[in-house]
Amino acid sequence: MWLFIKNLHISLALVSVTGFFLRGILMLLQSGLLQQHWIKRLPHLVDTLLLASGALLAWHLHQYPFVNSYWLTAKMLALVAYIGFGMLALNHGRTRAVRGLAFLLALGCAAYILDTALGRSGLVLA
Repeated sequence: MWLFIKNLHISLALVSVTGFFLRGILMLLQSGLLQQHWIKRLPHLVDTLLLASGALLAWHLHQYPFVNSYWLTAKMLALVAYIGFGMLALNHGRTRAVRGLAFLLALGCAAYILDTALGRSGLVLA
């Protein structure tokens, strides 16, 4: 069961970041496709499942952010930054330049999350 949840989590993370990347490209191109109902709603479903699978993994491994797992704490803090930059990039940035910078910063956070998950080290990029 653990392997299934782990593979589900990895797959959902890939779908989530790929979806964000594609929506970011659409934002930079100022495409009207971003207004499609399913493009606005599908990421919420994917990200909810991603968060749930991550919580199940943490519970199964007995590794809890802010309690006994520095790498998971770092990953969670980077996730908060990723969400904030993502919101700025796709919704709240006032100019295209601000949105573009926030988009790049969000992708940087995603890369840090991946590096932290793979190396189980929350200090610096390996």
